[in-house]
Amino acid sequence: MGLMAVSMIHHQRSLKLRAHLMQEAIRNSDFTFRLPTNGLLSGERAMQQTLNQLGETIRRQVNQSEVESWERLTRVLTHEIMNAAAPITSISQSMLGRNDVKGTPLEPGMQAIYDTSRHLSEFVANYRKMSELEKPILADVLLRPLLDDVSKAYAELSWEISIPPETSVRADASMLRQVLMNLTKNALEAHAKKMVVVLTEDGSPRKSGWLQLYIGNDGLPIAAENLPSLFVPFFTTKRSGSGIGLSLSRRMMIQQEGMLDLAEKQFGACRAGFILSICASPL
Repeated sequence: MGLMAVSMIHHQRSLKLRAHLMQEAIRNSDFTFRLPTNGLLSGERAMQQTLNQLGETIRRQVNQSEVESWERLTRVLTHEIMNAAAPITSISQSMLGRNDVKGTPLEPGMQAIYDTSRHLSEFVANYRKMSELEKPILADVLLRPLLDDVSKAYAELSWEISIPPETSVRADASMLRQVLMNLTKNALEAHAKKMVVVLTEDGSPRKSGWLQLYIGNDGLPIAAENLPSLFVPFFTTKRSGSGIGLSLSRRMMIQQEGMLDLAEKQFGACRAGFILSICASPL
């Protein structure tokens, strides 16, 4: 058998393996798969690049559908909670004003009912206000000045920002700033001392039109059992947490035609990090 024939057989086996790996990734709902394009013919390389981009598109659509489903469910839940809590707050407040309740053993219990229902109503009302986001106004935004502003607001942290001054994205500056602040607050609550912000190699705007920003910290790592629920509304591991920061941040990124994900790998001494995917400004 000639050398060319042997080479062709090996090449075909390699293509077959690629197809199998991508099939398994899709079967396991892993749309982050990326296969290298080196060693391929021009047509095969173009096909592999398209498949890699298709995986990213599917992942974004799945995440967006998930966010929209949680939003619909949350609207129903908040509506029902408000309807249930409002009369409890009103009735318990009225009972606290009665003479046969004041100064009796009933008063502490009635006060607890009133305080709990009022806090619940306030929480739901605040969440509804934050979740009713205005339509974003997309414009070219220089990343470095925005990050510098956020770092100045949290001067108690040490910042390592490796972003070229000319890096620009299409985003709503206010929404993007809020997302960055939410991630920084989470880092502080995880007892972080340092924030790291870098561009990832996968986020080359020249190739994909997308820019990927890694935002990590050296705080406590995220427990493995909590990873699947990180972006679920109201999920929190903190006693005083509301569980809306990350889910709201992801929604804001989706509204800007971007995405917020947990980073699969960490940079340097970071023990937790997220990836912001943002549309790069036209070159």
